Amino acid sequence: MNILLIGAGGREHALAWKMSQSHHCDQLFIAPGNPGTASIGTNVAIDINDFKALGQLAVEKAIDLIVVGPEEPLVNGIFDFFAQNESTAHINVVGPSKNAAQLEGSKAFSKHFMQRHAIPTASYAEFTIDNYEEGKQYISNHSLPIVLKADGLAAGKGVIIAFNHQEALASFEEMIQHKQFGAASSKVVIEQFLEGIEVSVFALTDGKDYQIIGHAKDYKRIGEGDTGLNTGGMGCVSPVPFMDAQFMEKVEKTIIQPTIAGIQKEGLVYKGFVFFGLMNCSGEPYVIEYNCRLGDPETEVILPRLQTDLVSLLAAADNGTLIDVNIEFNEGAYATVMAVSAGYPGSYPKDIKITGLDSTPTDPKTLVFQAGTGFQGNDIVTKGGRVLTVTAQGKQLQEAVSNAKNALSHIHFDGMYFRKDIGYEFN
Repeated sequence: MNILLIGAGGREHALAWKMSQSHHCDQLFIAPGNPGTASIGTNVAIDINDFKALGQLAVEKAIDLIVVGPEEPLVNGIFDFFAQNESTAHINVVGPSKNAAQLEGSKAFSKHFMQRHAIPTASYAEFTIDNYEEGKQYISNHSLPIVLKADGLAAGKGVIIAFNHQEALASFEEMIQHKQFGAASSKVVIEQFLEGIEVSVFALTDGKDYQIIGHAKDYKRIGEGDTGLNTGGMGCVSPVPFMDAQFMEKVEKTIIQPTIAGIQKEGLVYKGFVFFGLMNCSGEPYVIEYNCRLGDPETEVILPRLQTDLVSLLAAADNGTLIDVNIEFNEGAYATVMAVSAGYPGSYPKDIKITGLDSTPTDPKTLVFQAGTGFQGNDIVTKGGRVLTVTAQGKQLQEAVSNAKNALSHIHFDGMYFRKDIGYEFN
């Protein structure tokens, strides 16, 4: 079949790599893609939110399957656009409808959903400019720390954890009064702080049945020992040592199953990935957030571990046979380490030449996925804060991390930084 993959980051490079291995994949197009995806399929310079141009491309190239990487097109209704257009309605679009994508697009929507279906999550309240004074009073009386979340999409930056009331009130004012995150913070969800370890579980659903395709622990802080500013993710490990059969059984029974049942009960059209952002609180899982797509850099660690043919999985989610698929995983441990630009997650330079991409170990268990990269003539240069990631396999987690760091030692760009302690707490 002919496949169109939408997106341009490390997640999309990993998806392209995985899908290209399938005997079902005839032609692979990536819009807009990056230098890494260009070596696997055909990059097409179309913006991820230009649905009309994407639709024309899909018709022109006889596309059978569309995989949407980032959240923005999903929240903006790309599924509905293709489903409602006669010339593209037959295409299997992997992703939820616009209505169902509110599970990620609106924190308040997802909280109400969890409340309706008795899914464990932090207690919360929501406020807008209309009840701003009530919000201030709520914050002043709330226990510490306190979590403030912009209701809408804020590129992963809309969450503030405040450790005193003054900081919380200042953040609340910035969000509501000064529109810190634009329309995304016109409504603010204020949550109880959950103490624990953050982990992620990934499922594929057809809106009725589901299959778990992986789990991971992400490292969000820029500094070693989980210090410094939050980032989009500095690395991941999978499988997570404490996510044993007992813990995963709790996740399925208390979170995944009621979520999928809730989606079906409420008539939400959902045929795609569900990212469960969880907090392990002394062995009990709570939902922090839903995402309606795979994560980045989690995708770069779960897909190499997944042995099952991904394209076959996506076809099964479309034709009603998802429940019958056997999910198999490769043996060993996997670690992914992200290399970032100097200054990230603040301002950073761009167009810095990257060398050594061809001199990394040729071991098939070590993979380089490009994220914030671009072409400049014949050179590959930096274009983003998170530039590339290396994923490696090992018999044990420590070996996987060591292999990833060894591969990164062959790559260079001025100011390159990566955390050397990914998986540190499991040593």
